[in-house]
Amino acid sequence: MKCLLIIPAYNEAENIASVIDEIKALQPLVDMIVVDDGSSDATSELAATAGASVLKLPFNLGYGAAVQSGLLYGVEAGYDLCVLIDGDGQHDPRFISDLVAPVEAGLADLALGSRFLGKADYPIPFARKLGIILFRKLASVITRQQITDPTSGFQALNRRLMRFFVNDNYPYDFPDADTLIRLYFAGFTIKEIPVTIRPRLRGESMHSAGKTLYYVYKMLFSIFIALTQRRVLMKGDSDAFRDETANGYRKPVGDADDHSASPAKTTR
Repeated sequence: MKCLLIIPAYNEAENIASVIDEIKALQPLVDMIVVDDGSSDATSELAATAGASVLKLPFNLGYGAAVQSGLLYGVEAGYDLCVLIDGDGQHDPRFISDLVAPVEAGLADLALGSRFLGKADYPIPFARKLGIILFRKLASVITRQQITDPTSGFQALNRRLMRFFVNDNYPYDFPDADTLIRLYFAGFTIKEIPVTIRPRLRGESMHSAGKTLYYVYKMLFSIFIALTQRRVLMKGDSDAFRDETANGYRKPVGDADDHSASPAKTTR
């Protein structure tokens, strides 16, 4: 199957070349695209020099918009599945094949890399760990399956799910328990795979301690919204994107018949 590796990156000039080199050493035949989310450093230039294709957004739109831009590229380019991997070196590319396997075999629409089934090779701040515990319990109860790592961005997705996310069903910031709940209501299958998550190579994480309370508030509210959308998703409205266009995603309201898209069209 035709697989695309999507690497969202923001100001990762210190890390991006090392990440690409490691991936190429382990997966020399995989196609990859770095989505530079409006970095102010040399992330794009260094990624291109390292041998990756680069999609540079005009300004910083957020993680979700960067991922959605990569998914849109993948859908239009005809990829059958994709893998999301961060540009800071935390996701160990040795597990790419493990994530791809259940998706390629048709056993899951989404393979979610779990550091709690595998290994978290770095200390997780106490407040963040409490948030993960809370939301994995909520996600597990609502989806009726064990979810151990709802915050993981190390994922493999099939084309059906790529098209669903391109159709404005992806959060602007980070996919989390709320996204998994929406996928469950929409009829997608999720399978967790043990992976190793490492410390970032260099630089500071975007997840600051000061954002923890906002994260908890935002996620509880977003889960509530997901619950209110349950009937719409279960009725199959989420599947409408399958047939509305030849490319497999809905044409934005007001667009002409041309289905080409720029990164700006992926914003909310």
